[in-house]
Amino acid sequence: MDPFETLGIPRSFDVDLAAVERAHRDLSRALHPDRFVGASPSERRAALTKAVAVNEAWRVVRDPIRRAEALLGLAGGAPGEGAEPVADPELLMDMLEQREALADARRARDLVAVRALARTIEERARGVERAVGEAFGRGEAERHPEGIARKLGELRFYRRFLDEVSAIEDELAA
Repeated sequence: MDPFETLGIPRSFDVDLAAVERAHRDLSRALHPDRFVGASPSERRAALTKAVAVNEAWRVVRDPIRRAEALLGLAGGAPGEGAEPVADPELLMDMLEQREALADARRARDLVAVRALARTIEERARGVERAVGEAFGRGEAERHPEGIARKLGELRFYRRFLDEVSAIEDELAA
């Protein structure tokens, strides 16, 4: 499935999410089951199938990692999670240190420190997303997909860290 084609948008990493959301909403409205009440069973089934595809396309395009994976796949093969090249040892060591600092902040119930760590990782994640967008803009999906795949692996580390931060914030706020 080409989520970009499904939503009627250009294939690009850099997308206007507000415009894509409008396209999704318009397509969802046009495919809503209420519009097909009097249609034949095959037409209702086709509309439902298309609506499911539109919703999945929206989930893919709005997530930078899934969007990049889709673009890599459309360019000739995208590694999924777990299939990307091995992460840089420096990144692994840094993330280990960040996680230790996060664990220390959690034990100390230091919400200020937790949020400071989150801001650092959020900034790094934004930088990686920019780098991925630039790589796609230079056509590296076709020539050097492994570089983009490595960046996606890094972005996954950051996302997991931020998910953990969110859980800790919920825990400390309770």
